[in-house]
Amino acid sequence: MSRTTLHRRITTDLAAPIRSGAWPPGHRIPFEHELMQSYGCARATANKAVQALATQGLVERRRKAGTFVAQPHIHTAILRIPDIRAEVEARGQTYGWRLLRRLIRKRRPSAEERELGVTGSVLELRGLHLANARPVALEDRLINLGETPAATAVDFAGEAPGAWLLAHAPWTEARHEIAALNPLAADAQALEIDSACACLSVKRWTWRREAGVTFARQLFTGGAIDLEARFTPGEI
Repeated sequence: MSRTTLHRRITTDLAAPIRSGAWPPGHRIPFEHELMQSYGCARATANKAVQALATQGLVERRRKAGTFVAQPHIHTAILRIPDIRAEVEARGQTYGWRLLRRLIRKRRPSAEERELGVTGSVLELRGLHLANARPVALEDRLINLGETPAATAVDFAGEAPGAWLLAHAPWTEARHEIAALNPLAADAQALEIDSACACLSVKRWTWRREAGVTFARQLFTGGAIDLEARFTPGEI
């Protein structure tokens, strides 16, 4: 194996546990001399591999201390995405989550998946957020398993995916689309409402250091949730 090929292999091997969340922010990656021993390579090759991770923003190098998984740079979202559980409980109601579908499948040529940058498999989820056992929001979500492979082992029957993703794959960039609409017949049936009722649709794509993590569409029944925005003139 050439030196160029080997440094790319080392970079890929080290990036995998960082992207999956197995190595959280602050975790020290192996020292260069440890990489030299593990891969049988020269120090220059090990250094080049680690520097590639630093260039991607995945690690930060600290003089005399080592190299550590970097804290993701979080962009401030002008629109506050609601914590549905917190919103429900703030109204004195009991929150619940009901998983309707869980499917691992190959990428489809949809606009949502193209924008997310999916190239392999996705985890497709559909579920209901409940207040006092009544539906308040229908959620359709795609998780990019190429970026978040740990999600494969999670059934999401007892926990909504948004909370899990925040803990295991924090985002650094997001885009939202908001619309008022009448639900499709299948969506209205799931929400236990009439198809003539007005709903609020919130679509959200999130990325972690330019790699697509997840796409979600949340369809809220009228009056179920409040969206809040606070910003300064420079953020408009």
